[in-house]
Amino acid sequence: MPADPNHPIVYSCSGCSSAAQLANHVALQLDRRGVAEMSCIAGVGGDVPHLMKTARSGRPIIALDGCPLVCVKSTLARHGIAPGRHYQLQQYGVKKRTHEDFDPVQAALVLEQVEADQHAQPLVRPAAHQPAAAEASHHG
Repeated sequence: MPADPNHPIVYSCSGCSSAAQLANHVALQLDRRGVAEMSCIAGVGGDVPHLMKTARSGRPIIALDGCPLVCVKSTLARHGIAPGRHYQLQQYGVKKRTHEDFDPVQAALVLEQVEADQHAQPLVRPAAHQPAAAEASHHG
């Protein structure tokens, strides 16, 4: 069964810092809860064809960056892809620490905020990617 064209894709950084692992944890939870489908940002960075097809599908994208380096946003931008919603976790008080695990209480708060945003104002497939919109634009 093909993916729902309005079901968001979530990408997160997943580096070695506590902030990166918190972002990855939030993305996994969004996937497990059915809020978004997690896909692999490393595959996008590596130009893996199957993962590029997913990234370019036109589905709405949630990007979770653990720190100000914004690796997820930059990786997507390298391919001309802009997320519909971008979270920089330092704006939620998340500190980037090496050799430490993330704070599970802080992770729960970030997850709650991202879920609340998606429920309050769901991301949907941009009109330019809707089959009906594309067809209508050709019938001027």
